[in-house]
Amino acid sequence: MPLFLSEKEVEKLLTMPLALAAVEAAHRDLASMQGCDTPRQRTRLPQTTLHILQGALPQLDVIGYKAYTSNRSGVRFLVYLYRASTGSLRAVLEADRLGMMRTGAAAGIATRWLARSDARVAGVFGAGWQAEGHLEAIAAVRPLQRIKVYARHAERLAAFCTRMSERLALEVLAVASPEEVVRGSDIVSTVTTSATPLFNAEWLAPGTHINAAGSNSLIRRELGEDVIKRCSPIIVDSVATALCEAGDLLPLLEKGRLHARQLIELGDVICGRQAGRSTPDEITLFESQGMAVQDLAVAVTLENLAREYGFGVELPYGG
Repeated sequence: MPLFLSEKEVEKLLTMPLALAAVEAAHRDLASMQGCDTPRQRTRLPQTTLHILQGALPQLDVIGYKAYTSNRSGVRFLVYLYRASTGSLRAVLEADRLGMMRTGAAAGIATRWLARSDARVAGVFGAGWQAEGHLEAIAAVRPLQRIKVYARHAERLAAFCTRMSERLALEVLAVASPEEVVRGSDIVSTVTTSATPLFNAEWLAPGTHINAAGSNSLIRRELGEDVIKRCSPIIVDSVATALCEAGDLLPLLEKGRLHARQLIELGDVICGRQAGRSTPDEITLFESQGMAVQDLAVAVTLENLAREYGFGVELPYGG
């Protein structure tokens, strides 16, 4: 019988090491032609938008989608898993935490493959829900000594830094300006909904790795043209998705100052088909928009664990 997993059950089962392993495997499968992914589609009304990401990983016997609605009252996420072999429903999962962890894990995998091995200091823009998973992921793949965080709301920032310091057993510091976040950081991450660039390129030191995780539509832009000009290689989770919604990249693509063939998919780096970092001084960039296969891979891991440990509620649906 298909299972239903609630947010509380997902939280009990899902760890960052599990998310990292699932997301890396999904990118490897996609690059090896063992999966497919469709860029996000949106149905918009004045008050509510429906977002759908769909894909398949046949090696996991899964085809499915994540659907979520966004409204002033909040955002609601569900992942639906079907058997690729039979089309029958496997599981439905509430997916707020799942999405946060897989988004963080994607940046963690990019950091594993692109950041310098001696990276010890991270600078992060954003102190919201998504930033929690982001910090946890990069701390899991590099032995960080310090994380600097900047956000607009001082009280939220202070609480975030205190909470994450305790969770990660690391020095997580609130800083007063964007420049303080960037200067002296080996890894710079942006996890915001900003509509305008967050920092100047001149603040970046040679050898920095950048994770840009917030710009997944034309109305959002975390990195300016000056920053992107300094980056090589430019890695994306999916070229097709980036060409649809990478708000940081689309203005340069439209002007002809960046070309689609310059974009490299993360899975191709993982598989060794494309180079990641080639020199210690390169400023590498990962532009993360999010993919269905990431959600599906994590959700399958959770479904298997739930069945093993007796979590979830059976749905009265035969498929």
